[in-house]
Amino acid sequence: MTERVDVGGLNLPSPGFWRSLFKLDEVAAPLADPLHCDAPMLRHAEIAAVYSGQRVAGDFYEFLRVGPSRMLFVLLDIAGLRADTREILIAMQKTFRTLAPELLCGEDFNETTAMIELCNEMNLTILRGGLRSCPAFIGCYNEDLGTVCYANAGHTPGLLRDNTGITLLEATGLPLGLFSHTMQSAAACHLVPGSALLVVSRGIVEADYVDVDHQAAEFGLNGVKQNFQHATTLSASDVCLTILQAARKFMPTTPTHNDLTTLALVRNASCDPV
Repeated sequence: MTERVDVGGLNLPSPGFWRSLFKLDEVAAPLADPLHCDAPMLRHAEIAAVYSGQRVAGDFYEFLRVGPSRMLFVLLDIAGLRADTREILIAMQKTFRTLAPELLCGEDFNETTAMIELCNEMNLTILRGGLRSCPAFIGCYNEDLGTVCYANAGHTPGLLRDNTGITLLEATGLPLGLFSHTMQSAAACHLVPGSALLVVSRGIVEADYVDVDHQAAEFGLNGVKQNFQHATTLSASDVCLTILQAARKFMPTTPTHNDLTTLALVRNASCDPV
């Protein structure tokens, strides 16, 4: 037999009780993207990286301070879509963050040798996930001297702009991720006060369109050079945005297979000469 109970006199929990019990008012904080990296502050210089739209491919950039006067930066483009390369990028980021401070901190070391060793270890990290071409531009900026020691592993050339014009920083080795015993080398350049270094991803150079006559045209490295040369504002973020906007204007539609990324390092014109 079921007994009926009069609940009219019971004190039922308030709506706030149920909200607190099940945390209905709490909004889950978004998970931080492990591949995200903010641009650091530099002495007498600026550095920035900007990309357009959603990440769909393998572009990746990173900044890492390795000493009181040295800042490492990297821009790379691993073959494949983002969903397929994400775990490899995270592993490579870990190698970069762990090994770079060991190789490039202190004063008594060979910068060129350290950059080559860093490239080799990043190469082996990629190969553990299989063969994937990964052009990479890795640089170490010395704030005291205004110099950049760099390794260009099959990446699009870096562009150095100063009062003499634009100099191309060509490849110093093959792309990472292809051969376990590939030979890499490194080089150096000097950023005089007021000069700027620009590195762009393959998606920028390969930005294209087809005109009414069905003739294909590519933005190309010449498009990058012309817009970089004619840029009137030389903050790092402005340089990045100038090139991105020029490439996007050149294309009729958003690319679905390439990322568009720019990275710029600008040495202030007012800094004391070295």
